[in-house]
Amino acid sequence: MPQRNPEAYLSDIVESCDAIASAISGLTLSLYEGNRLVRSSVEREFIIIGEAVGAISRVAPEIFASIPHARRIVDFRNLLTHEYQTVDDAVVWVIAERDAPRLREECNRFLYTLRFPPGSSL
Repeated sequence: MPQRNPEAYLSDIVESCDAIASAISGLTLSLYEGNRLVRSSVEREFIIIGEAVGAISRVAPEIFASIPHARRIVDFRNLLTHEYQTVDDAVVWVIAERDAPRLREECNRFLYTLRFPPGSSL
C-alpha cells in the first residue's frame, strides 16, 4: 500500500470526528448505551482515528508529537480492537462528547498549517 501524506491522515481524523458527532447528536448516555448500532459506529470511527494517528507517527513524527494524547489515542484504538469485551460504554461516551471535538479542532489547525505554511501567501 502506498504511503499517504499527513494531510490525508489528518483529514481522516476530522471526518471520523464529524461522524462521531453526527452519530451521538441528540443522544444521552443511556440512549447511547442502548443502541448497539450507534456504539459500533462510534467505536469504528475511533479505530480509524487511532489508525490514522498511528500512521502519522510514522510519516510525520513532529505532528504526532504535537497531537495531545497521541499515544493514548493509539492505545484506545488497540483497546477497542483487541480488548472489546472490556470496553466501558460510559468511557467511550465521554471521549466522544468531550475529546473528539477537541481532537477535530487540533487536526484542523494542523491541516491549515500544512496547506498554508507561515509566511506563504494566500
